Amino acid sequence: MSDKKQASPLVQGYEVVIGFETHAQLATQSKIFSRAPTAFGAEPNTQACAVDLALPGTLPVMNRGAVEHAIRLGLALGSHIAEQSVFARKNYFYPDLPKGYQISQFEIPVVQGGEVSFFLGDEKKTVRLVGAHLEEDAGKSLHEEFHGMSGIDLNRAGTPLLEIVTEPDMRSSAEAVAYAKELHKTVTWIGICDGNMQEGSFRCDANVSVRKPGEPLGTRREIKNLNSFKFMQQAIDYEVRWQIEQIEDGHAIQQATVLFDPDTGETRAMRTKEDAADYRYFPDPDLPPLVIARDWVEQVKANMPELPRQMAARLVQTYGLPEYDATTLTQSPAMAAYFETAAKASGQAKMASNWIMGEVSRRLNNEEKDIAQVPVSADTLAALLKRIADGTVSNNAAKQVVDALWSGEGSDVDAVIEAKGLKQMNDSGALEKIIDEVMAANAPMVEQFRAGKDKAFNALVGLVMKASKGKANPQQANDLLKQKLQ
Repeated sequence: MSDKKQASPLVQGYEVVIGFETHAQLATQSKIFSRAPTAFGAEPNTQACAVDLALPGTLPVMNRGAVEHAIRLGLALGSHIAEQSVFARKNYFYPDLPKGYQISQFEIPVVQGGEVSFFLGDEKKTVRLVGAHLEEDAGKSLHEEFHGMSGIDLNRAGTPLLEIVTEPDMRSSAEAVAYAKELHKTVTWIGICDGNMQEGSFRCDANVSVRKPGEPLGTRREIKNLNSFKFMQQAIDYEVRWQIEQIEDGHAIQQATVLFDPDTGETRAMRTKEDAADYRYFPDPDLPPLVIARDWVEQVKANMPELPRQMAARLVQTYGLPEYDATTLTQSPAMAAYFETAAKASGQAKMASNWIMGEVSRRLNNEEKDIAQVPVSADTLAALLKRIADGTVSNNAAKQVVDALWSGEGSDVDAVIEAKGLKQMNDSGALEKIIDEVMAANAPMVEQFRAGKDKAFNALVGLVMKASKGKANPQQANDLLKQKLQ
């Protein structure tokens, strides 16, 4: 067992083992084997054509854009892109599956291997991938709108998906969520998926099992269609507790597919799980093998954006940032661009990083906005950072400046500092006078300091800052006070 596994956090003495299957809906204009559109929210059954319904005499034709998206993912995750892959029919009956089978890939998928790396706190983790395969989506059964009946909407039938499958490498719900967020960031960053979890564009299935350390893998249960990171963590935590209770009570875990109910916070079994043999896979006779020429892969590679991990490495090298900062700042192209603009314009890269990860992110999170909606431009933030660096304002005063800029009270940093009287006092003569007055008014505290009580010094600094109405330069106040006391 590797060091990684030995360091796994245990839950009630059990090791948690998690693997993921993620369906990313590909951002193509048409479906994977037909020209029908894929836009979300259309009237039911207005976007399913004869090919999607497998009407007699129709033949599927591969969507080149979907293949290119698969190549992009493979390049982004360091996978092998198969020169030849095969489509199979996955046979099962379901009311919203008009063909009676789903066209997917089984034994030879297009994307093979690869890995996803991310930080959990300040610890770097890596999850290995089995690979990713192209497939079509099924339709959707609607139960709420028809009393005593179900409706079938086939708009999604034939929508192109990439199913991304991991090895069972994750050991906690926190690690699983961090993996899902990193994968979500990657597919949206390279432009192959819009990542909208509410609309079903990015759906995760978690395979969860537990075992005593060192024992063989336990029986897994698959939690289907997790469409938010919050529910993902709740569902996995509940499932882990449930499985441990079952085992402790002497029951065997039965392999099953389960659903998470966010209202009750519980998982419930939907069906006992099928294995590959139950689907009777066989190569689709209507589709030839998918052949990907190496020069096509090279063309796609030439048009790839700088990837998050490459950009993070560049930020470390160029700006001297810690790896944690660089990884956090590359959550989206917009955040990375905001940082780089602020860092270059201010010449204060680490300060820019601290402010963006701290004050700016905190405010955006509180308002449930993303960096694209930030009301303070990167150049304006840079101007403020310069004023902190040259001693014009203190850190605390700078937060008041941001308050004003954020609420639209002003857009010019210097004008806001002036209007609100936030300039730091750098006049040593005026500061000396304040220090003299504080020392004269607090003679017992001065004696305590001279008797070796360091706390008294901090208290005196606080009184000086208060007397200056927070405008004294803290470092200057420290230095001058020390001189006078000695």
